[in-house]
Parts: sequence; structure tokens; C-alpha cells
Amino acid sequence: MKQKIYTLLYSFLFLSLAACAVVDKAGKADKLFAREEYQPAIALYQKALKGKETNAELNYKLAEAYRLSNRIQLAEPFYKAALDNGYKKDDVFLNYGLALQANGKYNEASTELSKYIQVGANKVAVERAKREVANLAELPQVLKAKNYFEITPLEQINTEAADFGIAMAEGEVIFASSRGGGATFKGNGQGFTDLYAFKPSNPNDMLSAGSVRKYEALLNLSGIHDAVATFTPDGKTVIFARGNEGTKKGRENVDLFISRFRSGAWSEPRLIRLNKTDAWDSTPFLAPDGKTLYFASDRKGGQGGTDIYKATLDNAGNFSAPENLGAPINTPGNESFPAVGEDGTFYFASDGHPGLGKLDIFKVVENKVVNLGPEINSTGDDFGIYPLSAESGLFSSEREGGKGSDDIYFFKKNQPKLVAFFLDVKVLEQLEGNAGTKPINNIRVTLQDAQGKRLEDELTNEAGVLSFALDTASTYSIIAQRPGYFAARQAITTVGKTPPQASLTKPLTDIRLSATLTLSKIVKNKPIVVENIYYDLDKADIRPDAALELDKLVQTLVDNPKITIELSSHTDVRGKDAYNLDLSDRRAKSAVAYIISKGIDPKRVTAKGYGETRLIVKNAKTEEEHQRNRRTEFKVTRIAE
Repeated sequence: MKQKIYTLLYSFLFLSLAACAVVDKAGKADKLFAREEYQPAIALYQKALKGKETNAELNYKLAEAYRLSNRIQLAEPFYKAALDNGYKKDDVFLNYGLALQANGKYNEASTELSKYIQVGANKVAVERAKREVANLAELPQVLKAKNYFEITPLEQINTEAADFGIAMAEGEVIFASSRGGGATFKGNGQGFTDLYAFKPSNPNDMLSAGSVRKYEALLNLSGIHDAVATFTPDGKTVIFARGNEGTKKGRENVDLFISRFRSGAWSEPRLIRLNKTDAWDSTPFLAPDGKTLYFASDRKGGQGGTDIYKATLDNAGNFSAPENLGAPINTPGNESFPAVGEDGTFYFASDGHPGLGKLDIFKVVENKVVNLGPEINSTGDDFGIYPLSAESGLFSSEREGGKGSDDIYFFKKNQPKLVAFFLDVKVLEQLEGNAGTKPINNIRVTLQDAQGKRLEDELTNEAGVLSFALDTASTYSIIAQRPGYFAARQAITTVGKTPPQASLTKPLTDIRLSATLTLSKIVKNKPIVVENIYYDLDKADIRPDAALELDKLVQTLVDNPKITIELSSHTDVRGKDAYNLDLSDRRAKSAVAYIISKGIDPKRVTAKGYGETRLIVKNAKTEEEHQRNRRTEFKVTRIAE
């Protein structure tokens, strides 16, 4: 009995100590979380969750630590676990939807966000969810965008650390990296960022080999972030972001600093007056004019999150009051990393416009914001573009397949030379008595696909011509119709007609095909020879070569649904009359049976064998003359009203 009591007491004590350990870990994690030291907090929350996987509160806090350290994609399973176990805090529904979106689960994200819109009590968060649902609805168009960008990682620069934030100065790529070792930033567990320089061995080839060095000592401080530099065109003035030493007190101290290169050295960086002490001011970019500074700030008075502002540098070295760029660039979301190309194109990163997830890169075209598409953008953060030309540049991304959390990539447009096919159609009328042809005006021509589906109709002009635009590597038919005339049809294909890339000299080459459709009047009871219908000796079976020709007659009946025909077979004079009559009748019936087997109404076609009673060449002597007599014909016997 005593042993049993001891066992129970021991078990109770063990469970109590285990529970205390969980509470202790969670409590320490909460304190770290409150100080925004998310990485060590994550480690403790994970330990506290062992054996407590259904604890909704712990799952929620772990998810939030990932989200607030800019890793919301890792938060998805923990938001779900919190919800599955009854967590009801309003923002968990919204953030779970955003986590799904960051993992490319767009349909699920839209569903969760739509559910939140119905039940959410936080009006600001509900409006955010509505914007995200609207953005997701536009995502299919974004995913269709094709810009022909080839993306190549800069293996010479990238490391397992974060590498991002690109500028150019005197032939070097200046970038930020957390590779330096030393103190760790407790917000995300990585090192503090410093500025580095990469000099390619070939200045005209960003993919060439080169060397990386840590940038100037005065521009890099230990235990604090130095990142995202921008230079004047002469490379003698630099503006960069510095701050955020990773403490609660230091949370809102990212500011812009300026330094000038004088007497062979950089001056001590000093704060720019346009900073706000209660805001983050970061991601500066000097336009090619060297006078206009763009930067991101979450200062009061913006449209929400971080907005992009601009200020102008005067001759005395002073900046004008910052001006918010407003809509359509800034949104209630976050806009940052502005950039301007040599051609004046404005670029920026945003999570407020329709995108693939987290930050995407956009450009402004005719005052409209355009997503750069799925070649540049991914479900992760894509940001910090530095345009080298209208068709190439550098950017930063945390996409899958990189070496570190953020890597630097080179992009270049490699658009194949394209061809555009056009079909020029002429419609003619066959004049009576074989007196030639003439163009016909106002005739409808239909373009059909390979399955016979109507794609487009056009009318001929006074010259009897019209044109259609065609796709590459496609097969079509064109058909012209006019009351009282046989419809005219022709097959058209662009398959195999695209020239080799090496032979194309322009970005877009027009290739024009031509076709002529000749309309002939329908004359009742006028025999029309069906060419190339042959039978084996003394047989009525439809040979494969004859079937091909009969298929054309089938198409004539399909294209002219109001006509009824008689199909007749004729022989030459060799052989007995009765035998030839029977043979021709069997051949005609065999041909009609074939036509009916293709779906033609039996009431529209009759068979008739004439034997040798209707010779074209009487007294035929040569084999060629006998062949002319040995023929298959059809004639229109009725035209329905």
C-alpha cells in the first residue's frame, strides 16, 4: 500500500515539475517576445510545445513570433493548430490567411480571409482582409504575365547569410549582408548587417568572377544594422540606413545617414534632417539626377504601413520637406525599396498591391502599377531592384532555392524574336463558260479551327480581299459562302512555317500567307466530275485513295446543306453492256454508302450507274481516253428553299 502511495506521489510530483517547466519556458519566451527578441522566444515556445501540441495559446504565440520576424510562411501550421484547438483571438483568422498566401496556397487563403470578413470584429483588420481577397482575385492575371526574364543567382556574392539591398558605385556592387559573424540580432537570429562591395572582373558582365570586400569602416558599425546604400552619380556621396540594434528601446531608430568622400576618405556619417525620431526611415534611393531622394517611412500621416516619400537635394546640400508619393503607388499595406531606372521608370516593392505573396516588385507604367510577374516575383519577399538598363538589373529575393534567407539575383530579358502570321484571302467568282474570274465584294468568309469551330468572320472589300490573324503552329480552314453558289473551302496551316530564330532580324516579323477561294454557281443537273476515283479491276470496293476524294464530296455536302445530289458512275466501252451497267451501278451505290456512313442524310444523295451509255469520248482508242469515260460524277438535283 505504501509503495502505491509513493508511486502516486512521485507521478504527481513529476507531472507538477513538468508543468512548471512548461510554464517556465513559456513565461521566459513571453518576456523575450515582449522585448521583440523573437528568435530566442521561438526556441523556447518550441520546447514548451513538446507534449503540448494542442495548446492553442502556445501555438498562437509561436506563430506570431514567426510573423513578427518576417517569417510568416513558417507560421502557417501554428496558426492552424491554434484555430483547431479553439483559439478565438480576432487577428489569428486574418494572419492564418496571410500565412497561406505566403506559401502560395491562394485558394485556401481566399477562403480563410473571406470567412474572417464575415466574423471579424476588428474593422481595420477586416478591411485588410477585404483588400487581400480583392488582390487574390486579380492574381490569375499576374501569374499569366510573361516578360521573358532570365533569373540567375549571383553565386559570387550570395552566402548562407542574408544578402540584399543593391547599389552601384564606381564599378562595384554595394550590398548589405549579415555574413560578418559576431553579435546576433535577436529579432531573427541572424547577424547584424554591414555594407559590402563586389567588383566583377568584367564590369560589363555581372555574372563574371570577382572579389567581395567589406565596405568602408566608417559606414559599418558593430552591433547595429548598416544597410541599403545609395550613391550620387559621381560616387562621392552615400546615403544609407542605420539602426535597430535589436532592443525594445531601439525599435524605432532606423534612420538615414549621409557621408561624403573628401580628401581620400569618407566623412563621419551624420543624420539627415528629414528623418523622424518616432519612425523608421529606410531603403533610400537617389534618382539618376543625383538630386531626388526616394525612401520608405512609416511616419504618421501616411496611407498605412510604410509609404514611399521623396525629397529634393538643393545646391547647399539640404533636403526639401518629404513628399508622400500617394496613390496609386502607396497603399494601406507596405511600400519600400524605391528605384528609378535611367529611362525614368519607377520601381518599388509592396505587399499592398496584387502579388504572389509577401513583398513583390512593381513598376509604374503610365501612372498604373504593374507587377513584374512570376519570373521576378515569388511567394517570398522580392525587393530591392536595381535597374542596370531597361531590360536587365539586380534584385533581392528570399525565394526557394537560394543559399540564404535573402539572396541577390541578376535578371535579363531574353525575349525570343516573334513572328505574327496573317492570312490574306481573295474571293473570286467563276464566270460562266470558263470565261475567267472576277473579285467579289461583301462575301462572308469564316475562319474555322482544326475541329471546325468558327473562330472569326470577315467580309471581303471591293477588291474581294480580307485578312485574318493566325496563331503559330496551328491548323485552320477558311470557307466562303454565297447563296446560289457552291461554298469554297481551303485548309490553312502555320505548322512548320516559323523561320529559325537565327534568321529573324527584328523583334517581331510579319509572315503573310495567301489563299484564293473561287465560288461557282450551282447549276442543277450539270455533271461535275469527282476526280481521281479509281476502283480495282471488276470491283466496286472503295479504295483508300478513292475515300480521300469522296471525303471532299462529303465536305461539299456539309458546306452546302440545301443541295441534294445524284452520284453517278460510268464505265468505258470495253466489256459487255449489261456487265458494265451492273458494275457502274454497284460502284455508285458503294460510293453513296460511303458518303452516308460519314453522316450525310440518305435523302440527300442517290446512286445511279450509267455503264457505257454516257461516254465523254466516243470511239476512245487510248488508255487516257478510256479513263475519261471511266469516271464518277455528281450533279445537283434539288436546291432547298
